[in-house]
Amino acid sequence: MEELSGSNTRTHKISLTNRRDCTVNGVNDVLSFDIHEVILETEQGMLMIKGDDLHVNRLTLEKGEVDIDGRIDSLTYSEAAGGIHKQESLLTRLFR
Repeated sequence: MEELSGSNTRTHKISLTNRRDCTVNGVNDVLSFDIHEVILETEQGMLMIKGDDLHVNRLTLEKGEVDIDGRIDSLTYSEAAGGIHKQESLLTRLFR
């Protein structure tokens, strides 16, 4: 069945349980991750997840889904992904 809205965007949704388990839908790309920070490009803009002992457990970019566990301290959005130029560095994109 064809989507009536005519757009190819996915629904962006975040589910956070007890600040330990996080599921994010509507993910276009994972730009970087380590035990203190995960940076995602989502349908609603850049999403920076900060915390401690963070692990990306499941990554399915075809479906746009990411599961993260660890102690999550903050979720921060920046500029919408549509306005980002791919040739710019990650730091330039984050600090516009």
